[in-house]
Amino acid sequence: MKSIAIGSKGGLDHLQLIEQNDPEPAAGEVLVRWHATSLNYHDYLVGVGGIPVPEGRVPMSDGAGEITAIGEGVTAWKTGDKVMSLFFPNWLDGKPTSAKTSAISGETVDGYLTEMSCLPAQSLTRIPKGFSYAEAATLPCAALTAWRALVVEGQLKMGDKVLVEGTGGMSIFALQFALAAGAEVYATTSSSEKADRLKSMGVKEVVNYREKERWGRAIFKISGGGVDHVLDVGGGSTMQQSIEAAAMGGHISSIGILGNGRKGEITFPKLFFKHLRMTGLAVGSRMMQEDMVCAIELSNWRPIIDRSFGFTELAEAFRYQASGAHFGKIVLAY
Repeated sequence: MKSIAIGSKGGLDHLQLIEQNDPEPAAGEVLVRWHATSLNYHDYLVGVGGIPVPEGRVPMSDGAGEITAIGEGVTAWKTGDKVMSLFFPNWLDGKPTSAKTSAISGETVDGYLTEMSCLPAQSLTRIPKGFSYAEAATLPCAALTAWRALVVEGQLKMGDKVLVEGTGGMSIFALQFALAAGAEVYATTSSSEKADRLKSMGVKEVVNYREKERWGRAIFKISGGGVDHVLDVGGGSTMQQSIEAAAMGGHISSIGILGNGRKGEITFPKLFFKHLRMTGLAVGSRMMQEDMVCAIELSNWRPIIDRSFGFTELAEAFRYQASGAHFGKIVLAY
């Protein structure tokens, strides 16, 4: 079987195509023939060397495929079942702990840019009915992050106001979950073309963050007193404005560090005089993913795939991701 692996020097120019013997599932495991993965910022950091990993690590935290063999003792799955991966393969349910989240797909353990791999039977969920492998591969990281932020942590309800920042995969999933729940959605972007597309999807108002430096204040005003949920994707580069945009008693999910946002400053008086709740979160558990799949099947939307690349085109796909031109998800299908 073929896999893509991180080279000894790291970086996109040193990705390696390797060949190995086909694996066989041990007791409690299943063999999955992978057909698609999707790009996340976490995967990009691994690919460019921003997150150090051992030489030979198979990258990519998302995977969708078909079970082709069953190990001894496995009763939950059968051959032919269509499944998708978990970002944290050992976090099945309950609160996160160090033990549950130490295994990270595509970072501390091998990911899914490989033709086949064996996994514990518990480290998978089914894919939504009718979804293609490419569509399903967009869900385990970005969609589950949006689901957890809005539904699990935010307790989203009909009529709430939601702010999504930018048009990356997680933000578009948050938009779709929010609209499906009857919420009112606001968004930011720097592109007038993307703004038009956001509005065509049902976004109430869009603010260009390059034209309005205090875009958080602009969102606060046009939403009539702020939004109930903010999905902050920039960390230090966006948190000040996310706090500005939030309504009294609002909830901010701190999700990413885009735009060099690893460190930053916030205005604490606004944080506590607005009585805001802030949650730092990274993806979610298997139980959350199973609940999300059920919710998706009750809705009418499908993932938005901006562009698809082939198995050996990861470097090209990452460079496209880094350009910021995409709207929704970028996938590799194989």
